[in-house]
Amino acid sequence: MSLPGNAIEPLRFREALGHYASGITIITSHIEGEPIGFTCQSFYSVSVNPPLVSFSVMSSSASLPKIREAGRFAVNILSDEQIPISNQFARRGTDKWQGVEWQESPLGNPIIAGSLHWLDCEIHAEHAAGDHVIVIGEVKALNLQDAGTTQPLLYFKGQYRNIAAHGVV
Repeated sequence: MSLPGNAIEPLRFREALGHYASGITIITSHIEGEPIGFTCQSFYSVSVNPPLVSFSVMSSSASLPKIREAGRFAVNILSDEQIPISNQFARRGTDKWQGVEWQESPLGNPIIAGSLHWLDCEIHAEHAAGDHVIVIGEVKALNLQDAGTTQPLLYFKGQYRNIAAHGVV
């Protein structure tokens, strides 16, 4: 426990937040013939009217200035079959797109093949938040794939997880 005035230890903070299950996305954009993308678990819905979503990214991210310049991005919501792609886009300094099939969205953003769903967004606002930037996007197009039995890719306690087949609560 930490009391007011006492610093929160970064590792304990990350451990505590790791107990919150989240979906995994890949945020993508495309500028000057170059596809851009990174794995992101800090994605969420903001508003229905207008349709807004948000993600957080490190201020030092190499992708952020390019996404900002493009003025748009796509959110690729990953399926539980896309763990290798999630890992590939989480790495820095590598060719993240090697071997990845994708097509352009209506706004020109990369849509990764096999994604559960995707949202095509224009940047609506940005807010500095500590060592991160909160990017809010207005959804201009989306595609709900026929998921069938495919499940979302989840992250909990530092590991990828599956949804157990239990009844509705």
